[in-house]
Amino acid sequence: MTPPTQQKRVRARFSVLDGGRARERWHGAHGGREAFDLGPMLRRDSLIRRALVISDVLAVTVAIVLATIVIGADALHPAALVFLPMMVGWAKVAGLYDRDDMLLRKTTLDEAPAIFHLAAVGTLIAVILQRPMFDGPFGGDQVLGLLLLLFLIPLVFRALTRFVVLRRTTPERCIVVGNPTETPAVARRLSDDHGILATLVAEVPLDFERDRAQDYADLVDAIYRHRPDRVILTPRTADSEAVLDAIRLIKRIGVKVALRPRLFDVVGSAVRFDSIQGLTLLSVPPFGLSRSSQMVKRAMDVTGAVVGLVAIAPLFALIAVLIKLDSSRGPVLFRQLRVGRDGKNFSMLKFRTMVEDADSLKAELLHQNEVEGVFKISDDPRVTKIGRVLRRSSLDELPQLLNILRGDMSLVGPRPLIADEDRQVEGWSRRRLALTPGMTGPWQVLGGAKVPLQEMVKIDYLYIANWSLWTDIKILARTVAHVARRRNL
Repeated sequence: MTPPTQQKRVRARFSVLDGGRARERWHGAHGGREAFDLGPMLRRDSLIRRALVISDVLAVTVAIVLATIVIGADALHPAALVFLPMMVGWAKVAGLYDRDDMLLRKTTLDEAPAIFHLAAVGTLIAVILQRPMFDGPFGGDQVLGLLLLLFLIPLVFRALTRFVVLRRTTPERCIVVGNPTETPAVARRLSDDHGILATLVAEVPLDFERDRAQDYADLVDAIYRHRPDRVILTPRTADSEAVLDAIRLIKRIGVKVALRPRLFDVVGSAVRFDSIQGLTLLSVPPFGLSRSSQMVKRAMDVTGAVVGLVAIAPLFALIAVLIKLDSSRGPVLFRQLRVGRDGKNFSMLKFRTMVEDADSLKAELLHQNEVEGVFKISDDPRVTKIGRVLRRSSLDELPQLLNILRGDMSLVGPRPLIADEDRQVEGWSRRRLALTPGMTGPWQVLGGAKVPLQEMVKIDYLYIANWSLWTDIKILARTVAHVARRRNL
């Protein structure tokens, strides 16, 4: 707790409700202490923005040169230089330079739709201005080439830019403030997530209603003491006046603020903002997939499975031979009963990675289990030599492409559980069975087998509640990256 004399000093200079300039008063709020410095945070944000602008300029330059000179064998006029500021300006309008300031997870993949829109606009501008920009007509092959190049090259350049810049800058300092029952979970996930450049510097329990009466002296003191770049609030009720006052206070100091609303634990992020005479509403989509969405998803599954099986047929045969040559006896394929859509059981296929009598040895190893609700051991003695290689690379999952063709599984979906695990899932979490289980899914890219069962079923539920074709594409792309890092058990 902040000492009473210090609380009075803070209240006198930093009242939430007085409408004064909080940042100016902050500099004198703690007597002789050093003033709060926002410089490092502002410089880091500015560095990322400038790097992205340079990245886009280079990417657009490469794209327009390739489309004009390589594809079309034309020449560029000096007037083509106007194309660069036009593209950067449109990217600014689309919010592609301001997004990183707000978010902890600075992912390029989430920008793909906006970048494709930018590419379409840029291609249209090039077609309209082809006479002053190019020496010769801009042909159909150039139009298609420019569209693809303006989409793919900025996407790659932005990913590389973030990779380099975020590893040359200091991590974003975060504190988690609020409900003592919620802050540890948020803090744990923040510390375990290697996809963001952030470090947790403190957990601060806070009763918003009580501390509001004291002008948030404890919150102010925590911000001054830990000097965070971002404050993550975890209140019991996100829309109370006390929480709104806390957000206003933090924003006036200049520190970034993020809020964890419990509402999204159930409805997810696929909500739409609506308005009635200036009153903002959140419209929640219905649960599950429409018939047309199911048809699109199934078409994607069949196409992906057929292409995948044809592409990996030689690898499929090689793995089968290696399993047969291994010292352990048993079939090439391992069949295990899993709970599928609507609770119906199906036989899931994998390459066999364990000794033949692995199930009978499970009881002897229960005391070594590492994941709550799911049986997983990092160094499982039942795994064969070739099985360890297959598991580390996730190649043991490839036969599930046959399950996809049969309709038992999908490329992306909820994790298929065995019967013992499924019996632990109760209540609204059982609605995860409304969708066909997936060969991969959000649980895979968020930690795979290391995710506790109860957390996994919540993730699956939210995946169904927020499904979109783009979500599936992102999960497939992130699965490739996840497997490449070999973070599987």
